Amino acid sequence: MSPWEAIAVLLAVAYLVLAIRQNIWCWAMAFASTAIYFVLMYRALLYMESALQVFYLGMAVYGWYQWRHGPGADHSLPVSRWPPARHIIAIVAVLIATVISGRLLSEYSTAALPYLDSFTTWGAIIATFMVARKVLENWLYWFVIDSVSIYLYFSRELYLTALLFAGYLVLIVIGYLSWRKDLRESQPA
Repeated sequence: MSPWEAIAVLLAVAYLVLAIRQNIWCWAMAFASTAIYFVLMYRALLYMESALQVFYLGMAVYGWYQWRHGPGADHSLPVSRWPPARHIIAIVAVLIATVISGRLLSEYSTAALPYLDSFTTWGAIIATFMVARKVLENWLYWFVIDSVSIYLYFSRELYLTALLFAGYLVLIVIGYLSWRKDLRESQPA
């Protein structure tokens, strides 16, 4: 464990706590944490996770914009849900992308755990987009992704990050319940 990993973990926890509260500052915490994790993941030979950090940097900016300029009367973005067909498309896309990138990484790189690395990366791309659009089910996607990520990070000796993701599992449940309550309260009776 390095001091940088500890700082990234603290910023990542701040991101998630603020996201649960639907506080726009979550995106600033995400940006800072992501910048540090980019270097950490690359050094751990988790190339897809490293590439994911570049995506997260862009999504932090996108999420900030979406939450600041939503369609609500106060320019907020309300919590919403996706129809089942959209979830099927998202899950199939993640699985196809996982197989393709996992195979490419296993054949043409020194990537550690290429298929798990690919799965968590492609799943996180979809789930992060869902957070930026305040789609309730993002929390369910994150629960699966983060469960797999615990093993991935532990196997690469990123122990503090693995512990972070174990803690995320608890926060994910809290986030889901909080957003679901907000969605129910915003819907007409």
